[in-house]
Amino acid sequence: MKKLALHWKILIGMLLGVLFGLLLSLMDGGPAFIGNYIKPFGTIFINLLKLIAVPLILASLIKGVSDLKDISKLSQMGGRTIVTYLLTTLTAVSIGLVLVNIIQPGKSISVDTREELVAAYASETQAKQEAAAQQKEAGPLQALVDMVPSNIFEAASSNRNMLQVIFFALFFGIGMILLPPRKVKPVKKFFDAFNEIILKLIDLIMLIAPYGVFALLAALVVEAPSLELFKALALYAITLLLGLAIMIVVYVVIVRVFTKKKASFFLKGIAPAQLLAFSTSSSAATLPVTMECVEDNLGVDEEVASFVLPIGATINMDGTSVYQGVAAVFIAQAFGLDLSLSAQLGIVFTATLASIGTAAVPSAGIVMLVIVLAQAGIPEAGLALIFAIDRPLDMCRTIVNVTGDAAVSMIVGKSIGKLKD
Repeated sequence: MKKLALHWKILIGMLLGVLFGLLLSLMDGGPAFIGNYIKPFGTIFINLLKLIAVPLILASLIKGVSDLKDISKLSQMGGRTIVTYLLTTLTAVSIGLVLVNIIQPGKSISVDTREELVAAYASETQAKQEAAAQQKEAGPLQALVDMVPSNIFEAASSNRNMLQVIFFALFFGIGMILLPPRKVKPVKKFFDAFNEIILKLIDLIMLIAPYGVFALLAALVVEAPSLELFKALALYAITLLLGLAIMIVVYVVIVRVFTKKKASFFLKGIAPAQLLAFSTSSSAATLPVTMECVEDNLGVDEEVASFVLPIGATINMDGTSVYQGVAAVFIAQAFGLDLSLSAQLGIVFTATLASIGTAAVPSAGIVMLVIVLAQAGIPEAGLALIFAIDRPLDMCRTIVNVTGDAAVSMIVGKSIGKLKD
């Protein structure tokens, strides 16, 4: 008998959680039972995601940056690759933020439901609001000062200091690049292995995702039993899917402008990789097929594809970037928090850096979202609002990630004369 795929298990867990929560909300003592014996498992699941965030950033970023040692030999290609990836990532986050501010899915929740939601997480919400208020009172360059840690161990002790961890990881990786390979070889092997271990831990955490979703949804239903909450969730999903669709259009346009290739040529050529990306939710697992499509169907030289695509699978997560912008502001809206322009610009910056450290494995984006929420002062408990439908949306995000890698490889190939006409 064929084993049921994880995303189907998560969807089943979501449905059962909602039904279980609705059933027990009608029974005497039901909400108390869920609060005492079901919700703690959801909290444990969220804690596991938060637990893995710092190690994931350190492992992925240090490995990703140190892997760029080939830039010394391919400086022209490397520079253009990194700049193009960063520009598309910034574009993706910006698209997400513009859409979520226009559609405002979180504000479709009524005041009463919002108050119930805030009351359920009152202590955490208050702490985040106080931290945000302190941030507003700081000087104009305080954010820049806060990026540089005075003690990496202290910085790594809190997810709210994640930008400091990112700074250290980038700084450490650059140091490795500047040293002779033979001197850093033992350290490189360590972080390569460390990264593999962290990815395996994510796999293990995701095995309990259906049960975590069940607990989170059951608790959410009894704590804020409003149909409006689920309508807002549907509107959130529509907003995200619209953002992802716009990002695909952006790729088609830039491929047309820079390579003169038609949209049909590009989309048909990358379609097999997109289908695999949808089914696996993993840019890394899709990488061999992506390389085959880019080389055989899109006409990119093997030298370019073998350099650009593996880097893209590590640092180019445009679908995840759209998601982080939409999800962060949606959760803030759901909790009645008005994010200032500076706070949203902070989301752009943090999401861009976090996407560099996002592992190319299923659902790693939700781990990175913890970083974005913490940095923006948004209650992390809001993850409960979106995790139920995260897996199917993750499948769609991965399509965008893979499509972006292919588009950038064509642009880079064209710029150095290694794209077939």
